Amino acid sequence: MTQADVIIIGSGMGGATLAAALAPSGRRILILERGDHLRPSAQDRDPQAIFANGHFRPDETWLDGAGNPFNPGNYYCVGGNSKFYGAALIRYRNEDFQPRQHMGGHSPGWPISYDELEPDYTAAEELYAARGTPNEDPTEPSHSKGYPYPPVPDEADIADLRARLSRTGLTPSSVPLGVDIDTWLAAGQTTWDAFPNTCGGKMDAETRALAEALNYENVELLTGAQARKLTASGNGRITGVQVDGHGTLDAPVIVLAAGAVQSSVLLLESANDNCPTGLGNRSDQVGRNFMNHNCSAVLALHPLRRNRAVYQKTLMFNDYYNDDGQGGLPLGNIQMLGKITGPILASQSPLPGPIAAMIANRSFDFYAMSEDLPNPDSRVTVEQGQIRLDWKRSNWAAHEALVAKLKQHLRQAGFPIVLSRPFDRRTPSHQCGTARMGNDPASSVVDTYCRSHDHNNLFIVDASVLPTSAAVNPALTIAALALRAGRHIIETEFAA
Repeated sequence: MTQADVIIIGSGMGGATLAAALAPSGRRILILERGDHLRPSAQDRDPQAIFANGHFRPDETWLDGAGNPFNPGNYYCVGGNSKFYGAALIRYRNEDFQPRQHMGGHSPGWPISYDELEPDYTAAEELYAARGTPNEDPTEPSHSKGYPYPPVPDEADIADLRARLSRTGLTPSSVPLGVDIDTWLAAGQTTWDAFPNTCGGKMDAETRALAEALNYENVELLTGAQARKLTASGNGRITGVQVDGHGTLDAPVIVLAAGAVQSSVLLLESANDNCPTGLGNRSDQVGRNFMNHNCSAVLALHPLRRNRAVYQKTLMFNDYYNDDGQGGLPLGNIQMLGKITGPILASQSPLPGPIAAMIANRSFDFYAMSEDLPNPDSRVTVEQGQIRLDWKRSNWAAHEALVAKLKQHLRQAGFPIVLSRPFDRRTPSHQCGTARMGNDPASSVVDTYCRSHDHNNLFIVDASVLPTSAAVNPALTIAALALRAGRHIIETEFAA
């Protein structure tokens, strides 16, 4: 493909989903991916390689707000971060779209309602073959259609855990998942989170949306193609993308989908005389309002009870999502982690291997997640190519309260030992907010269809545009917004 009607930068959840939405139009779609396809390797199921050696992590260093270097958990490959995700395809709750108070401040809400995005949530669940049920969780928003597939069944020990949690007064429900569990486990009896999908078991951006898009002859994927800079004319239109090894490529429509950090970096690095603070940045909001969920791993143990689950990640509860259980402020979501094993635990702690194995064999592993609130001083900047991520956590008291509630219920459920540890900035898997959506060009970067306020042929369709982080995994919401943007592009850019 020598010419394109649309260039999409990034093949992750946003970019691949948009490509799938645009492909039936017949217009020429070019997807640029800086990485390559993940190929099956010996490291795919090796926890030592993944968790201790960081085999799949990028050879890249960012700086934190204090100037300290760290290696980020960003993945550059076809399918992006979704190749390593837990495939929890949870809708934002209706309340997440509305302004509301939190312990740590105020969440501003969205410029669109849940009802406006609901049809795209449904379409995204179809595209990613989601397995779930809308009938178990009282916080589940309305669905115009059921899930394409029933929930992934609990393993025996997780079914027992569900019953134990119910007896403590909780309302456990099934995690909506994008997984073909039989295919995944057939490739090796291994856990889930952070393991790469090279067997096709995860319903990720490559295996679902990109595969759908590439069924069309008008769609092309170019790998090893890192976008370095966007160029713009004096009238504000984006005129080209400078790409390593390919010079400057151009198309009438340019789409950024490189992730909340890298998309903002590309805009900032593309500053010119007309836009001295970066493209799309008349509002001075590009790179600002970075959010990354407050998360902790919580392990519940009983010395005499083993957890024989392999997969584990089928259960969640949202009893404290909208309040603290007593009519107070929201706390967040609890869901199962993919099963922690001895080698994983040993790689993340000073525990000797045999002790780590003994603990992991008896642990039920939870992921506590609370909302991080937008803050203009929590931001991504770049200087001479060096990325600085000055993440300023917020709403931490709510997260501590959520973890305390979880520990209380786990002890009531018969687990005398409960341990917890927060995740740090090395795992920005839920990064969002650096090019937020809004109606006012003075305080936002894109409109409600993800079009740049400043450049009418530039769209952004990754987690950058999320006005709030909510307290559930963002993947399905990113996909839904990309489908919405795709429909708008077809109606407005392709109408002629």
